[in-house]
Amino acid sequence: MAERKSRVFMVATSNDISVLPPELMRKGRFDEIFFVDLPDAETRRVIFEIHMEKRGLLSRSFDLAELAAMTEGFTGAEVEQAVVSAMYSASARGEELSAEHVRDAIVNTRPLSVIMAEQMSQLRAWAAGRAVAAN
Repeated sequence: MAERKSRVFMVATSNDISVLPPELMRKGRFDEIFFVDLPDAETRRVIFEIHMEKRGLLSRSFDLAELAAMTEGFTGAEVEQAVVSAMYSASARGEELSAEHVRDAIVNTRPLSVIMAEQMSQLRAWAAGRAVAAN
């Protein structure tokens, strides 16, 4: 990576930066380390909108701000899966998808921020003095 001659912007991601070898962490390999925390309420609202529209649902039929508030601590993937789970639940009941289905899916989800709370706390503490906040 350090020997690259062309003007290239390289990006790499890691869910656990502590397992990367130190030689990848030095300046010259990657110029900066960013920490992307969990999405805020507005970002979660947009994620709901994207995944509802992607599945042919009219997102304006739902109170996305309420759903975003209910998903504090959710990853973007967990927000998406709440939509998917709600759709499966509605389909299994022979019902049209409603906000109640989505709320039930949210309530029945234990996000990583709960399941892996200690590890996430450690990662945030590590990133606090070592990485640039990306959100």
